[in-house]
Amino acid sequence: MPEIRFKTPVVVILAVSLLELINFLVGPFGMTKGKTIPDFLFLILILFHGLWAYRLIRSDHRGTLVSLYRTPEVLFVVTLVLFLLSYIFASNANMDYVQRFAAMKGNIRLAPDSTIQRLNSASRYVPLFAIQIWTIVLFRIRAPRTAARYLGSAHPAATWGLPLAMLSAILYTLAFPSFLSVKGWAPLAFFAVIPLFVVFYKSGYGRSVFYGVSFGVAETMLTNFWLGTFSLVSLQFVTIVMFVEFTIFMTLMMILFKRLPWLGYLILPVAWVGFDWLKSLGFLGYPWGMIGVTQYDFTGFIQIAAVTGVWGVSFAVMAANSVAAYAIQGLWRGKRGQSTDERAVPTRRFLVPVWAYLGLFAALIVFGNVAILVQSAKPVDHKVKVALVQQNTDPRKNDYADTFRILKRLTNEALFYNPDLIAWSETAFVPNIRKWSKLSPKEYPLSKLVNEFLAYQKSIGHWLLTGNDDYFETTNAEGKTIREDFNASVLFSPSGRRVQTYHKIHLVPFTEYFPYKKQLPFVYNMLLNFDVYLWEPGSKYVVFSTPKVTFSTPICFEDAFPDDVRQFVVGGAQIIMNISNDYWSLTPVEGQQHFMNSLFRAVENRRPLLRATASGVTGYVDTAGKLVQRVPFYKSAYMIADVPIRPFQESLYTRFGDWFPKLCTILFVILLFVGFSPRLRSGKPRE
Repeated sequence: MPEIRFKTPVVVILAVSLLELINFLVGPFGMTKGKTIPDFLFLILILFHGLWAYRLIRSDHRGTLVSLYRTPEVLFVVTLVLFLLSYIFASNANMDYVQRFAAMKGNIRLAPDSTIQRLNSASRYVPLFAIQIWTIVLFRIRAPRTAARYLGSAHPAATWGLPLAMLSAILYTLAFPSFLSVKGWAPLAFFAVIPLFVVFYKSGYGRSVFYGVSFGVAETMLTNFWLGTFSLVSLQFVTIVMFVEFTIFMTLMMILFKRLPWLGYLILPVAWVGFDWLKSLGFLGYPWGMIGVTQYDFTGFIQIAAVTGVWGVSFAVMAANSVAAYAIQGLWRGKRGQSTDERAVPTRRFLVPVWAYLGLFAALIVFGNVAILVQSAKPVDHKVKVALVQQNTDPRKNDYADTFRILKRLTNEALFYNPDLIAWSETAFVPNIRKWSKLSPKEYPLSKLVNEFLAYQKSIGHWLLTGNDDYFETTNAEGKTIREDFNASVLFSPSGRRVQTYHKIHLVPFTEYFPYKKQLPFVYNMLLNFDVYLWEPGSKYVVFSTPKVTFSTPICFEDAFPDDVRQFVVGGAQIIMNISNDYWSLTPVEGQQHFMNSLFRAVENRRPLLRATASGVTGYVDTAGKLVQRVPFYKSAYMIADVPIRPFQESLYTRFGDWFPKLCTILFVILLFVGFSPRLRSGKPRE
């Protein structure tokens, strides 16, 4: 190992650690005093930096190499997570009702405004970032031979694995609607993950897993930054869950990938699609951030979703990354770190998958455009006129009576067009209609408001759908009354009768639903302390029926679950009617991400999609996935959608469901077994 002086790095690390320790003791600045959990996590991070300096001084040769090349990378990722949690959480500082909860519960500390809190975050974490990045760069440049020996390769992708993984995370994030572009830069999706995949080819097993998990956590936090204002714990829980899921996924995928690298261009998209599907299942299901949905505006490309679901689109996009990475790593072959056999592999072997993919891409475009023509040529039975109302208020914050006045004004304007159905958003009318309609309006203001709503709805003489709280009460064996609360949508007839009710089935984990309160009471109590309001899940896929149309109402992020929406269509829904409240996010980015997820349900099931939201995207998407009409974000407005209802048609996806991701998962398991064959592991064909 070349002679390297560690005195300067050790001094810098210790100096910065000491300054940050003072920051911890004295700060935060411009905020109320007192320490919370994030403060003590910051303290632990400082102590680990001190331990890092100690190891640079006292470790043996192996420990020194770890301290030079592995420790700063790990500390960088941990610092990035804590910084993003702190920086994003600062958005809550400007939200009065969250400050009220904080004062009541005493679990959080907020600055008078977001700027002060973000400056505190920067003062804590930016100096730590600086010494980590400095160390990562310094010893890779000053001692390249030592780096090559320790990292197992002199290839730049192995040397600079973490920066390349972070580059992929940034490009992946920007392909979606993001803090830089509300629409997102969709073309980035076709090469966003190439840097990460090249790192997989050139790095060892353990480092590949680490870089893959680092990518997953960073991408999740950056893409879902708006979760910081959904509740006080949403982003934290999503980060923890994604860390666990990506760790399991990358551990298994790298086992197969390292055994069959010559099939990497197939393994990577197959495994990724299977992973996306698996992480959408169960209590923790969260089908957000699937790379295929970035192509929501590429109508001619996404028609394959009617056969495979959105999963096929994700496969096609991820395959572009995998075949490009396979070709790049194969053609970018230096003498160092390459065996004679590897250098002897003919160039054409690395180009065959590229040509095959280009053929697949062309076939998808041809199929898509033909499918669009077929859809437009289908006969129309009749049209349904639907009024979609966007009141632009936050039910959690605004006065219920004020919101109702806005809803009435917009609805009255829409009545001029004599709609067949009027749709309000999720919890547009908040007071529980079932409960307060039974109590005296003279004694309870909410009862008075509910009675006003019922009288108004009857007076307009039209079908009206609204989001609302609902509940059931039952008596247990001990005679105790048990109440179950639901997030619901309610349909009223023109005569004012409550006709049908749907209870949201797929609730947001941790912030709407937690089924393990008996098994994990400390988690349950923590959620309550952070003012999380928990519901019970519904059990029936309700199809609403009016004289002119049948429809179902996936509520909020339920429209991001392909098979859940499919169940409504199988049950007879002619229209998919999503109702949502995304006002709380304070940014159109979340609303646009939500919309792009839901758009694929129209293509998959060949059913028109209508969305009535509190703040956007309120709009109409046709059966080919084209946005026909919409209301601008954060504007009180309504729109009239004339929706053609066509004769019954059942897409292959509606008939067979998630067959494609299931097939990918099965194929991955089969390849795992194949990977243990010595002959196949070598990549040599059978004689």
